[in-house]
Amino acid sequence: MCRSIKVLRNIEPQASDTEVREAALQFVRKISGYRHPSQANTEVFEKAVDDISMISRNLLGSLVHRSPAAAKTTG
Repeated sequence: MCRSIKVLRNIEPQASDTEVREAALQFVRKISGYRHPSQANTEVFEKAVDDISMISRNLLGSLVHRSPAAAKTTG
């Protein structure tokens, strides 16, 4: 797992779209092996980031929480 991906579940304030996208970007970088994709792969790379961002946002919005939200940590 990428160390730079933060837990975005059950935090207050809720994870921003930017935070969700940054986590998706780190995930796609990790599994693709590209920090910056070639021009030939940029479109599919960005689509993967967009798709994973959307799915992640849906997941975060659908989870049931048993405990109160934690304060968002910085860093």
